[in-house]
Amino acid sequence: MANTNARFAAPQGRPGGGPGGGGPAVLRGGEKARDFGGTIAKLLKYLNKYKYLMVVVMFISLFSSIFGIIGPKLMGKATDVLYKAVEDGFVTGRIVIDYTALFRIIALMVILYVISYLFSLVHGFIMAKISNSITYTLRKDVVAKINRMPLNYFDRVSTGDVLSRITNDIDSISQSISESITRLISTVTLLVGSLVMMLSISWVMTLVAAVTIPASVFVISKIVRYSQPLYKKQQKSLGMVNGHIEEMLSAHTVVKTFNLEDDSIEQFDIYNEELRNNAWKSNFASHMMMPLTNFVSHVGYILVCIVGAVMANMGRISVGDIQSFIQYVKNFSQPVQQIANISTMLQSAVACAERVFEFLEEDEEEKDKADSASTENIKGTVEFKNVNFGYEPGQKVIDNFTLRVESGEKIALVGPTGSGKTTVVKLLMRYYEIDSGEILIDGINIMDFARNDLREMFGMVLQDTWLFKGSIKDNIAYSEEDAAMEDIIHAAKMSQAHHFIKMLPKGYDFELNEETSNISQGQKQLLTIARAFLQNPKILILDEATSSVDTRTEVHIQKAMENLMENRTSFVIAHRLSTIRDADKILVMDAGRIVEVGRHEELLAKGGFYAKLYQSQFENLQED
Repeated sequence: MANTNARFAAPQGRPGGGPGGGGPAVLRGGEKARDFGGTIAKLLKYLNKYKYLMVVVMFISLFSSIFGIIGPKLMGKATDVLYKAVEDGFVTGRIVIDYTALFRIIALMVILYVISYLFSLVHGFIMAKISNSITYTLRKDVVAKINRMPLNYFDRVSTGDVLSRITNDIDSISQSISESITRLISTVTLLVGSLVMMLSISWVMTLVAAVTIPASVFVISKIVRYSQPLYKKQQKSLGMVNGHIEEMLSAHTVVKTFNLEDDSIEQFDIYNEELRNNAWKSNFASHMMMPLTNFVSHVGYILVCIVGAVMANMGRISVGDIQSFIQYVKNFSQPVQQIANISTMLQSAVACAERVFEFLEEDEEEKDKADSASTENIKGTVEFKNVNFGYEPGQKVIDNFTLRVESGEKIALVGPTGSGKTTVVKLLMRYYEIDSGEILIDGINIMDFARNDLREMFGMVLQDTWLFKGSIKDNIAYSEEDAAMEDIIHAAKMSQAHHFIKMLPKGYDFELNEETSNISQGQKQLLTIARAFLQNPKILILDEATSSVDTRTEVHIQKAMENLMENRTSFVIAHRLSTIRDADKILVMDAGRIVEVGRHEELLAKGGFYAKLYQSQFENLQED
């Protein structure tokens, strides 16, 4: 398993000077409409892998529809047999039905309809396989894309919106592909077949029936043009609702603590109301399509019946042919109605596909160089040269930052909230790309390392712990999949975690639940520290790693940390200044700049920015 300790620094906003999180981010779904044909073309690329299966589906659908088309013609012949018997009966006074001919026709109809039904089953099975395979591939592509995305994308797009694209949008695409393509093939076949059969019966009546087609097409085009933007708004609103729910669930304790339940509900009501308005408008538009096309079709039935009656009276057409023709008119108008339904499904699919493809087409992290620098024999000398960085253009968070850290030095970063401490570390690990300047490790520009190789050099212990559902053992060995049990236990002992682990049921095989709420916050921190011990990194990053443990445990951890940091370059982001007195160098930061540098005693003696920070903390402790 590739090293993933670096993931634990993923921002929940933008510590160190960037805009903070909180509140759903602005969503992008539906803001930038793509052309309908372009999105369909992208979906067809995913279908291309299954082109041979699609050919099979087309032939199955073709034969299934043909058998269905022949049925009304046979029914008309059966009607003629009965009509002839009745007609002859008026002359002879006795109705004699040719049961042999009638049963032969009925038997043939049954066989054809059974075969058509079986073909439909096979057709449905294959299309279900194709649609689910496409959505499976789409989900894989989206998840793979997530790992190639720069972190600044997730700073501006809510987690709920991304989840909505992976779940709701892709599910909608799956359903639409399965149903619309299936119906489209059979609809075209039914439309063409019915037209051929109608022409074979009477071209005059066919012209009468065809009069209604332009009217239906006009109605459909108008409704599609009106409803397409509504579907996009509906998907965007759904993403907003999902984002808010995800945020409220993940921060439920905070909401309860600050009595913000009413505010949360009020905000949800706003998003939910917007979703309801967009949803009912789009649904109303789509449901209007069927009644309007039905009305046009029924007008066509009436016209056909009138013309057919006149022609039958003139002896130019049989009663059975009229009966067959009316059935074909229904089959002919039915595809027009189905096209209306298909257009509704396609609108939904395109609205969802636009959001998915929009995500897949987002800018990715720059690719690693083909001849990436090797991380072997890296000692850990780190140098920042005139580094500038801002989360937003024109808004500097790190301003002309210059620093050299020798291998094995312990560097503490201190300063007020928003001064850029955490941002410096994120730039070092290439979570964000700098605007200008250079960052070097042993004289090698970090841009020359592959990202995975670069991040394997770092071990991180953060104030905010990150654990996953699984055993204690697996959580400690998260980045070292093949670690021996002896090494895991040794790392746990070094981090003072071994004692509490042995007290748990099943010990190292104890299962953490999904929220990891079945151990304390301090115990979680100990496990993340054990993870860093097991990794044995070349460079350490500690972000107030002992803030969540009790004083007695902190003493043991501090000693263990000293052993871990020995002869290893270490960056300590400190909030409690009393914990970094023994640092080789303390960098005092403010507004993205280094304002003071020195050891603890030197900085106190200067009586400057650091001394004021330290004194303010000391006074607060005395007051407490």
